[in-house]
Amino acid sequence: MALAYAAMIAAAILLFFFIRARGSSLVAPAPSGPVQFGSHAAGPQGDTFLHVLVAMVAIIVTARLLGTLFKYLRQPPVIGEVIAGILLGPSLLGRVAPAAFNYLLPASVAPYLSVLAQVGVILFMFLIGLELDTAKLRHGTHATIAISHASIVVPFLLGSALALWIYPQLSSRDVPFTVFALFMGVSMSVTAFPVLARILTDRGLQRTPLGSIALTCAAVDDVTAWCLLAFVVSVVEARIGGAAHTVLLTLAYIVFVFVVVRPLIVRLARAVDAKGRLTQTATSIVLVAFLLSALATELIGIHAIFGAFLLGVVVPHTSLISRELTHRLEDLVVILLLPIFFAFTGMRTQIGLVQGTRQWLVCGAIMAVACAGKFGGSLAAARLTGLPWRESSALGVLMNTRGLMELIVLNIGLDLRVLSPTTFAMLVLMAVVTTVMTAPILHFLEKGSEAATYGAVPGLAEAPAAGPVSAE
Repeated sequence: MALAYAAMIAAAILLFFFIRARGSSLVAPAPSGPVQFGSHAAGPQGDTFLHVLVAMVAIIVTARLLGTLFKYLRQPPVIGEVIAGILLGPSLLGRVAPAAFNYLLPASVAPYLSVLAQVGVILFMFLIGLELDTAKLRHGTHATIAISHASIVVPFLLGSALALWIYPQLSSRDVPFTVFALFMGVSMSVTAFPVLARILTDRGLQRTPLGSIALTCAAVDDVTAWCLLAFVVSVVEARIGGAAHTVLLTLAYIVFVFVVVRPLIVRLARAVDAKGRLTQTATSIVLVAFLLSALATELIGIHAIFGAFLLGVVVPHTSLISRELTHRLEDLVVILLLPIFFAFTGMRTQIGLVQGTRQWLVCGAIMAVACAGKFGGSLAAARLTGLPWRESSALGVLMNTRGLMELIVLNIGLDLRVLSPTTFAMLVLMAVVTTVMTAPILHFLEKGSEAATYGAVPGLAEAPAAGPVSAE
């Protein structure tokens, strides 16, 4: 057997030398463009690819280390990943070790990281849509609806009012005040549904009445905030086609998805459930539909994340498709792509632009208004609906969580040039601070409660349980 194998190898070598001898006398046509053969063909492109791989390794390792550290500190790991992105950017690494920063994250890798970050975000929004239980939105109580709407309206108005002070200082005359005010309002209104769910799960509160109310309110908040953001983006893009035209196209597309696409997805989901396994063909169909939906909203002018989220929403929440796709995509998105988004955000966040006492006062005012709007609006609405002070305060703290969802909004604002780099840095700091403060304040309120969990406190016993939501 060994002799036969050696004979085969020897014959292959002899045949190749014979072919080489015959081909050495052949002459190929002259190149029509620049020479592409050899080391010159790789050039800077090959060097950039090397730096992209190095950057991805550095991002993932740093994100996992800080995520683990923050989990140990009883904070959501996502906060550590966000801070890892900021630390790897010009705010720290670029200032302390510029040579290392230029090697790990040179300017040449930014476009590639941007593409990977955008793919990660639309996949993440698709997963959020898959995990969103629309039954909670349909069957929410009047109290839940009132709290969720108050936690949107109050911060939106306060953020818009804050724009009156910030616009002359930090914006530019090519940005209309209306657009700036709308964007400030939306940025104050966002609640990070996944981070909130993770906090509740870590503390064992997701099945309590308080946890159910918080999750339902956050889900309604997210849907409302994305609709507001879609409207704001359509207003920004009005310079090209007109806001009314964009809004009409958006409404038409939403109707198309629910009337035409949803029944087809439901039929596919039933077929997959009957078969008992998710085939590659079914997976391909759903993923192509997800990409086409993202493409459609991008062409309409309201960003691909809305199409991705919308397609995820119409997939039945309890179907095998939803569970399997979440299981298959989650690690790829959370471990690989979202840290790249955080790092890309960190590269764009230049905290050093916030200079002087006046600008730091503006940054503090943004944080104060953000907390007053979310916490105050939710607290007031919860009290008016009959919840006790302590549980109303806990709900207000939870609704003040922003995290990743806020960063997505802010990156859109920076891409559209509605936000200046300085304003962007201030709002990123606000997103980090308001999310970090959630867990310790909630722990303080929980520790002060006489009951083991909020669900056992009188006054919440009658509150409707909306059921568990996966935070993973």
